Parts: sequence; structure tokens; C-alpha cells
Amino acid sequence: MRRLFLKHALLPDGWAHDVSLTIDGRGRIAAIGTGDATAAAGADLVLTGHAVPGMPNLHGHAHQRAIAGFGERAGRDGGDSFWSWRSAMYAALDRMTPDDFQAVASQLYVEMLKAGFTAIGEFHYLHHDIDGRPYADPSEMSLRAVAAAREAGIALTMLPVLYAAGGFAGKPPGHGQRRFILDSDRFLALVSRLDTMASGDDDLVVGIAPHSLRAVPADLLARVLAARPLGPVHIHIAEQPQEVADCLAATGRRPVDVLFDQAEVDERWCLVHATHITDAERGRIVASGAVAGLCPTTEANLGDGLFPAEAFMAEGGRIGIGSDSHISVSPVEELRLLEYGQRLISGRRTVLAGGPGRATGRHLHTAAAQGGAQALGLDAGAIAIGLRADIVVLDADDPLMVARRGDGILDGWIFAGNRPLVRDVLVGGRQVVAGGRHAHEDHIARRFRATLERLHA
Repeated sequence: MRRLFLKHALLPDGWAHDVSLTIDGRGRIAAIGTGDATAAAGADLVLTGHAVPGMPNLHGHAHQRAIAGFGERAGRDGGDSFWSWRSAMYAALDRMTPDDFQAVASQLYVEMLKAGFTAIGEFHYLHHDIDGRPYADPSEMSLRAVAAAREAGIALTMLPVLYAAGGFAGKPPGHGQRRFILDSDRFLALVSRLDTMASGDDDLVVGIAPHSLRAVPADLLARVLAARPLGPVHIHIAEQPQEVADCLAATGRRPVDVLFDQAEVDERWCLVHATHITDAERGRIVASGAVAGLCPTTEANLGDGLFPAEAFMAEGGRIGIGSDSHISVSPVEELRLLEYGQRLISGRRTVLAGGPGRATGRHLHTAAAQGGAQALGLDAGAIAIGLRADIVVLDADDPLMVARRGDGILDGWIFAGNRPLVRDVLVGGRQVVAGGRHAHEDHIARRFRATLERLHA
């Protein structure tokens, strides 16, 4: 048991002062006390800023951090879109080795921790060698993601991706997809290997990620779901208008309807993006209890569109946030852009506050923390007994925190600027960021710089 003292913390029933936490050997909160300043004297660790629940990052592709910002030159025909970006992303994978991938992932995960993310859902489809052949150990690249997460100290939900086709109706995969392709047997063998690694590791959860309806035919999806009845299931869905059009052409139905007719979608599912949905599809997602995995900065960067967050959340829909392509690695930017997008299409302010008199930042942060934890299969999302001690402490002395009290603290963090306010971070009760620094950030950054210099030479 360890004892932690927080001067000021957001608990499920509101803000509290002089909070003492008892952390068990698995990194869970075993007891909470409040209002006793003398408890600081017996604590193993005293943190004096504003403590809030850590934010899960429910969707990311670590390898894409290596190309963030490298795809902003306009094409010759002026018709740049998700699909032209995807071709550029595929090309960037032509040189990435396992060492390169681990270097990029470690840097990314350190950046996430320093920004206030405490867990990552790694939607991982970079399975094979550069020529498309399996590595001697078919789990090579997945194991590198686990190693990077352990090096950084972030909680990881590993989501190996099933990718079998290049488009609807069993279209053959293209050259750019050669590193992704797995059949059901190899996919389930990979999942089994990861299950073995996760046994006894409280910071590693294993789920599955059928990439999308266009990449996973219905019979294959059914086979894999039958073999994996428990644990997180993540899928890209209705991200692009072209995807919806292709699905309609192939099946006569829209993607969300196709999915719900093929599978029993429930609370263990995360529907990533779900940008282009009808009112009826939105209702099906809400009723299922699945989480909508929203990635506002990537969706904006790719010109994908805006998710109908106002109606979805008003109906009780569950959301979480992800940094996806990692053109931004910040819960602040994801939450801010989520709210601002709804303001721009509605012409109103405080759209996602959750009702009159409520603080927008608090409502968004709580919804995303709880929804993200659900999507990643983590007992997290709040500072509460029985949950993981995944905690972010904001710098109470920063100018952006002046005169901020109660829920105004989160409003200030999310809406008042871009200063790095995260001072301390705990993952499963272990301090991984102290005073704004990660213990291993210097050598991880050196390795990352050398890797990018080689990849972009």
C-alpha cells in the first residue's frame, strides 16, 4: 500500500481539498479521505496542484506520428482528401523497421503522458515486414508497441487489427496494404500471444480491431467475434462520405446499419469516427451503449466532417477522444475542437455543457474520461475507490490558473490557452511525469530524432 496526498482533487461528487488516497499493489485506489491537511505528513507522495482523472486516448496509430505535418503540401489537382493522404501515409511505411517503430511509439507515448493522457488504445495494423512478408516472429511489431508503452509507463490497450480486403465486396488489397493483411488464424494467434503477455500485467489490456467493414468481409467478422466473445472491440465506421457511398453500392445499406445487422454491438464496442450517420443510426449507437470514438483534430486535418455530438450526447450517447494520426497530441485540443465544431455548426456557445449552469470543460472532460475508460476496458475514468490511480495534476501556480476555482479549473485548462499545464502524472499509482518532465524523455527524444532524420532523408 502507498499513500498519496492531493491538495486539491476532482472526485466524482465534486472538488475536494486535502485528499488522501491509499493505493493498493495493483495501482487501484483502496481508500479516500478528505479534509485532513495533517495527512500530508504521512504520505509517500504529496502533490499540490489541481488533480483530475487521467484522460484515456482511445484511438491512435503510433506509426503515423512519424509523418505528422509531412502531408500538408497541396497536390497538383487541388483535390486533396483523406484518400490522397492515405496514399502518402502508405508510402511513408516503405522504410519503417521495428526499431524505427518502437522509437516513434516511445516518443509519442511520452508526449501523451506529458499532455495529460494516461492510457492509449493502439489500433495496430503494421504487422509485416517492408516487403509484406511476416517477420520471423509474427508478433514482432505488436511486441514493439508493448515495449514502447512499458518504456514510457503509459497504460496500453493493444488492439491488433484484422485487415483482409482492399474494399467492399472482397476487393483485393493493394500494394500499400501489404504490411497489414492477416487471415483469421494468424490474427487469432497474434491475439493469443498478446493475451499471454497481458496476464498479470495491470497496465496491458488486449482487445481486437476489425479495421472497417470495407477491410473485413462479413463472414470473417463473424468468425473472429465468435472466437473473441469478451474484451474491447474497435472498428472504423462511416468516417468518409466515399466510404458510405461504397457501402451503399455494395450492400444497399449504410455502414452503421450494416454493422448492427451483422454483429451484437454493445458496451464493449468503440465505433471510431462514426462521422457520417443518420438520425436512426445515431439512435442505434446510443441504445447499444457503445462508445463513439471521436478524433476531432485528425478529422479536421483530413477534412472528414463533424460528428453530431450535440444530439448524440443529449440522448445519452457515450463518447471518448483519440489523437488518431497524432497531428496533435493533446486532450485539450481534442476537447476544445469537439466543442468548437459544434459551436460553428449551431451558431451557439457552450453547446456540450450538458445543460444550463453547467461548466463545458468539466462536462466534456468527465464524459471523455469515462467513455475512454469504457472503450479501453480499463477500470478508470474517475478518482474513486476501486478504480486505477490514473491521475493528472495541473500546475496551480501557472498564470492560466489564476482565480480559477472548482469547475473553472477545467474550463481554464481547455479553453483559456495552450500553455503546458500538466505538472505531474500518475499511471496506476506510479509517478511517470514529475514537474512537467518524464524521467526518460531525453534519450527517447534523441532516438526519435535520429529515426525521423533517416526516414525523411
